[in-house]
Amino acid sequence: MPAVTTDVKPFLDENFLLENRTAEILYHEYAREQPIIDYHNHLPPDEIAADKNFPNLAAIWLQGDHYKWRAMRTLGVPEKYITGSAGDAEKFRKWAETVPFTIRNPLFHWTHLELQRYFGISELLNSKTADGIYEQCNALLSTPAYSTRNLLRKMNVAVVCSTDDPTDNLEHHRLAKADDSFEIQMRPAFRPDKAILIDKEEFTGYLHKLGQAAGVEIHDFDALLQALSNRIRFFDDNGCRLSDHGLEQVYAAPFTHNQVDAALKKRLSGQELSAEESLAFKSAILYELGRLYAEKGWVQQFHLGALRNNSSRMMRRLGPDTGFDSIGDFSQAAALARFLNRLDSEDKLAKTILYNLNPRDNEVMATMIGNFNDGSVRGKMQFGSAWWFLDQKDGMEKQLNALSNMGLLSCFIGMLTDSRSFLSFPRHEYFRRLLCNLIGKDVHNGELPGDVEWLGGIVKDICYRNAEGYFGF
Repeated sequence: MPAVTTDVKPFLDENFLLENRTAEILYHEYAREQPIIDYHNHLPPDEIAADKNFPNLAAIWLQGDHYKWRAMRTLGVPEKYITGSAGDAEKFRKWAETVPFTIRNPLFHWTHLELQRYFGISELLNSKTADGIYEQCNALLSTPAYSTRNLLRKMNVAVVCSTDDPTDNLEHHRLAKADDSFEIQMRPAFRPDKAILIDKEEFTGYLHKLGQAAGVEIHDFDALLQALSNRIRFFDDNGCRLSDHGLEQVYAAPFTHNQVDAALKKRLSGQELSAEESLAFKSAILYELGRLYAEKGWVQQFHLGALRNNSSRMMRRLGPDTGFDSIGDFSQAAALARFLNRLDSEDKLAKTILYNLNPRDNEVMATMIGNFNDGSVRGKMQFGSAWWFLDQKDGMEKQLNALSNMGLLSCFIGMLTDSRSFLSFPRHEYFRRLLCNLIGKDVHNGELPGDVEWLGGIVKDICYRNAEGYFGF
């Protein structure tokens, strides 16, 4: 394919996204070789414990990837070739046909970066190259070097934290830890949202399941707290040091113990709750969880602002997490401040990471963390990395700029994948290149001194060392 002009930069070469010499030095000499602590993802622990090999590229690359599914639907690809009955090879061909139309979407960069980093393939993926790339990747995936554990090793992953329901028995985490041949830490993260969202249809059935796992009959609010405390202790005993919440917003309404106890009993009896009763319960349980996290010395994470399952038709057909979510416009600041302040006033505020999905909230989060940094821990409150729809060049740069302007970029704990794919770890490279380029441009423009050793140390901190210290892994 002829170049548009003779002076364009090569696509995805060694200096991809790096615009000047300082940026190149910072990335290649300081960022590139840093280990990865992926402290939030959705990888299946059983596939890591079993050291699974995937049968083909479609199985490892397309299954569960709602980013790709949304793009294919937009292009008019029938659902048969996305989540439906078509064979893996057919589904891959449809994805390959889609890729050229994803220009300026992060999928175009991620797709080709992943082909390069995992498979050494520099060809562009399209309908003409699809079959050859599929066969070449499948041949590699069938070898021991492309098992799940070796894929993590290939990307220099030191720690991977899954996302786990409180009812999980953590069997696969224990198996991986007991395996002396597996040096990568696989740790669980506690995701108790199903015990919070009392207005969901499945709430009462879930509490029965939670009670069985915790050895507690949940008949009132105190019993629910005991069940959650038991599971937190179990998770802690099995290496968990993080919780995670995926909520529209933080709940922080006034409540009394009697009020929330009555609301829970009402709900368990099959009655509907008022909006006020539901909000009081959610506020109470979230506050009590925050206290438990602080007592264990955990880090709490809040992913805020997703408007989920917007297509009821496709929800009925495919279920949740299938590509029908979007950015929500929920109010965040006031309730978040009340929630954090209540815990902080009792000296029960755990280390906290805040993620926003709506970019309008960047500065809200960047300033909110400053309200509760008290000098007790370096970077105790964190404005988390650009999340989900913001996990792309523009979104990452805006998050980094907001944090730089209103906090301390140097204390940032860096990137995560938030992914269900074992091929997603080059997103850490993507982030690191953008970070180095932002700093390099400041040096080029005379806005930062050209002390590369000093700046390189900060880059190392953001890419790895800050997270290592923050989580204590």
